[in-house]
Amino acid sequence: MTPLDALRAGGSPDRAAEAAARHETDREYLGTPLPAIDALVAEWRAELSVEERVALAGSLWHSNVHEARIAAARLLLQARLRPDEAAWRLVQDWIGQLDNWAIADAVGKAAEKRVMADLARLEEVTQWLASENAWARRSALIATNPLAKKNNAKPEELDAREEVLDWLVDLLADRDWHVQKAIATWLRDLSKHDPERVQAFLAEHGEVMRGFTRKDVAKAV
Repeated sequence: MTPLDALRAGGSPDRAAEAAARHETDREYLGTPLPAIDALVAEWRAELSVEERVALAGSLWHSNVHEARIAAARLLLQARLRPDEAAWRLVQDWIGQLDNWAIADAVGKAAEKRVMADLARLEEVTQWLASENAWARRSALIATNPLAKKNNAKPEELDAREEVLDWLVDLLADRDWHVQKAIATWLRDLSKHDPERVQAFLAEHGEVMRGFTRKDVAKAV
């Protein structure tokens, strides 16, 4: 049984119809629940080398099946993936193709692992901020979210955190709701570990923030 056939076997027509209505993107839906996808992904990880996993992820993504794209991203969630340059290139290729929140979240989490493994990749993530695809802009914040959650951040992580805060300033004028929600989430997460920095951000930029974004963040500090 091929990996795609294994995903199909766990599907349900009713769940597929619900997912198609929810995500409103033109592709095949299998109705395979996330726990079943993760169980298959765990099997594939155990059986395949890193190179083989990356190849499988690319193949699943290319199928353009909703659950297969979720599985492709989740195949690359491992933090200690060595070597990981091919995985990083694959994630970068996917970023510009994102078109719904479920796949965007899965790819954002895969990107997060690769960025935190090598903070030099922030330079490449910066390019996502200029994308016409709002999901790509949002992914820049998903991929860097662990920087907001660090309790004992290293100097290089603090520098990276400040770089992302500069991104947030540039994104405050973004008209996409999902981007604004990601800004609020990033700042709320940072407020749990460095509330003074978030208060300073609000004091300096609060007047130009979208109303719901500012209120969402202000409730956390």
